[in-house]
Amino acid sequence: MRTMEYHRPATPAEAVAAVAEHPGARFLGGGTNLVDHLKLGVAAPSMLVDVSRLPLDQVERYDDGDGVGLRVGTNVRNSDLAAHPLVRADYPVLARALLSGASGQIRNQATTGGNLLQRTRCVYFQDVTTPCNKRQPGSGCSALEGYGRYNAVMGADPACVATHPSDLAVALAALDAQVMVLGSGGERRLGLDELYRPPGEDPSRDTTLAPDDLVLGVEIPSTGAGALSTYRKVRDRASYAFALVSVAVVLRLSGGVVADVRIAWGGVAHRPWRARSVERALAGRAVEEETIVAAIDEELEAAETTEQTAYKVPLLRRATTHTLLKLAEEDR
Repeated sequence: MRTMEYHRPATPAEAVAAVAEHPGARFLGGGTNLVDHLKLGVAAPSMLVDVSRLPLDQVERYDDGDGVGLRVGTNVRNSDLAAHPLVRADYPVLARALLSGASGQIRNQATTGGNLLQRTRCVYFQDVTTPCNKRQPGSGCSALEGYGRYNAVMGADPACVATHPSDLAVALAALDAQVMVLGSGGERRLGLDELYRPPGEDPSRDTTLAPDDLVLGVEIPSTGAGALSTYRKVRDRASYAFALVSVAVVLRLSGGVVADVRIAWGGVAHRPWRARSVERALAGRAVEEETIVAAIDEELEAAETTEQTAYKVPLLRRATTHTLLKLAEEDR
């Protein structure tokens, strides 16, 4: 049995200070990911700083300058956020992404901030008897030659081909959400592209956050009048499974053509993958199958696949095309 200290701070600033003063400390929110890693031996913090009782559990509107957005505290439970009237009415992509993740029991415990920071479900990362650069930099990547059906195909790196598991993060990427962070140097905001980092020389670092950076919540800007959104997740079974591929889409049409579209893919990279080439190619165009497929194929030219992951390319093409066409039908 490994012993560790436990601290329950009264304020976010106190939580940040506690982790800054103890290099081996970790923040504890819902614990649905960290506790598993404690059991598996993947994580061994010297102190747990319990932030689950901090008053960061509100969902509220805010003025984003162009409209009314939504501010979500880091401790808002996934089940509560999915069921919130404002989310269901204005951000269906977010509600559907949350409801497609895990079981009801886990959603009741998991938090917004913790969901964003959850670590990969790569089988080798969770097996401490195997080499894994994400767990132990320099040891090698077992997934390259081993079981690789879930491996990344976009932005993959020879040092690590693991994918990010969060459904929520994919939806937030498509919504252009900002992550509010408090660190020793004060408060700042990061986009999803700024939050996650590529494996690079140190695959053990999933994000650009410092150890004492505490996620306070997320701000989701208004999608604009008439915007439609949805989330589609393709997996091996209907529940309790991570995405083979997933698609989050926010779409606004004007006169039958695309006025604004934002697309994020899950299950294909180390972070939610914004399909920006697809977005640019569809701007000002009618939502037609041939146009969509051509735009997707342009984005997928950068895909790197193996015999085990080649299926992800046609699956992603079909899932994205179907999602866009079905969403456009709702505007008619």
